[in-house]
Order: sequence, then C-alpha cells, then structure tokens
Amino acid sequence: MPEIIVYILASFYNEVVQERNISNAAKRLHISQPTLSRQLMDLEEKLGATLFERGHRQIKLTQEGYYLYVRAQEITGLVDKTETDLQSQNVISGTLDIGAGESTAIQPVMTVIGDIIKKYPDVKINLVSGDSDLIYQRLNNGTLDFGIIIGPEKLLNYHSVSLPQNNIWGILVRKDQLIAEKEKITPQDLIGLPILTSAQSKQQDVFRSWAGSLIDQFNFIGQYNLIFNARLLVETGACVALTYQNLINITGTDLAFRPLTPTVTDQNNLIWNKNRQLSNVAQVFLNRLKEVQ
Repeated sequence: MPEIIVYILASFYNEVVQERNISNAAKRLHISQPTLSRQLMDLEEKLGATLFERGHRQIKLTQEGYYLYVRAQEITGLVDKTETDLQSQNVISGTLDIGAGESTAIQPVMTVIGDIIKKYPDVKINLVSGDSDLIYQRLNNGTLDFGIIIGPEKLLNYHSVSLPQNNIWGILVRKDQLIAEKEKITPQDLIGLPILTSAQSKQQDVFRSWAGSLIDQFNFIGQYNLIFNARLLVETGACVALTYQNLINITGTDLAFRPLTPTVTDQNNLIWNKNRQLSNVAQVFLNRLKEVQ
C-alpha cells in the first residue's frame, strides 16, 4: 500500500475513533459519510479484521481496532514530525518530543526546555509520560527525540547523558499509622504491611538488594503507573506506597514520606537513538543541556 494512502487512512481512522461517530468524523474530514463508511469497510476487508462495534449513535473499538488505533497514531505522528522537521532545518523551530517517567529529578531538563521556549518562540513541546517500555518503543519508531529513563537500564543502543540529581526511594503513608512515627524505614519495618509499588520497579526488582531475603515476607498487594492515583488509595489507610521523594505535594495533607535506609536511589539518564539524526531544535536542546550539566 503506498505510503501516502497509509497516512490518509490512518488520519481518517484516528478521526473516527476520536469522534466515536462516523457522521461527525466525516464532517471534520470534509467528506461524505457514505464515502468514509466505505473506506472503513474497505480497510476492515483488506485487514481481515472487524475494527468497530457499530451502534445506533456511536461506534466502539474492538480489540483489533484498538491495536490499529495505537499504530495509526504512531503513523500520523511520525509523518507530521518528519514534515515539521524538514520544514525547519534552516531555523530553530519545530516540535521537541521528550518522554519521561514521573520524577522531580528531571527538573534540569524542564529548565532547559523553558529557556528554549523563551528564546525560540516557534518551538513547540510535546511531553509524553510513560514507563521505559513506552519510551523505548517511541524512540525506536521515531516519534520521540529523547527519553528519560529512570533506574538501571541497558543503554548500549542509545546515546546517553546522566542527569545530576538522583531519585530517593521511600514510602508514602498516612501520618496516623504507626510506621509514620519512624524517621527512616528499614526492611524489617515493611514486613507484613500491605505495599503498593510502581509497575516498573517491580519488574526491575529494585528492592531485592536492599531488603535481601526479607523481601519474601513483604506483602505486595498491587502496583501502579501513576503515583497520584496510588496516593488516593494510601489516603484511605489501606496500604503504603513505595515511591520517590517529592513526587507529589503532601503539604497540608494527612500523608507523610519516609525515606528508606540504607538509602535506595535511582539515576536518571537522557537517551536518544544512535541511528536517527537529530532535528535542529533537538540539537539545540542537547547542546544547552550539556552546557548546564
């Protein structure tokens, strides 16, 4: 299928999914509803998969449809980014795409971005929050310029710059719980407590070297991707959450943060694909970041 046709179909498909209504999507695309319906049916026939569950007023994605939607977003995002980068080779403009997990330790990166925005008003910023799997995927498919990876990761296939500030692990806990009376938390303190931890740190097993064999006595009741939602559960008193220091503002709340001892930290690394040329604005960002390191 020619590349331009793929892009057009991906654009149409994204519009339909966002509108959840073929008629509304057709109006936004400035084509007739029968034409758009026929294109979608042709796409389903070509792929040999049902993409939508069609209702009276709205349509809903099937599992196959959702998978295609994710890929369609990548296609249109990559084409749009390529076009913008090509048009901005002689000036500092375009979009800087950066993906990162949640961490206050990436503040130096945001300071540099802020300086660039002030100096180059034509620059746009796209910040993508996600775990390392998402960041690697988007770096590899070209929809991110840079990613910030937290914790121990294999970076052989990427250029990297270590950021100066580390992340400090501890627990988020209600102030009225007994463990909150401790200034620092040892592995023994967590035995038997219901614990939430981040999905990524659970995969990396970051706490095993800290807790040793005692970790087998920890009661991990679940995991989270975003600490804000986990914080709401901690506020009920049902559990504590392993998280980074200063990740959320707990001033004036019933919550407290207590660091682990011995101290457990994660490093932050800015990475970018070795096999992709940086745009002008991405190179300006990288040069500026190295200057302030």
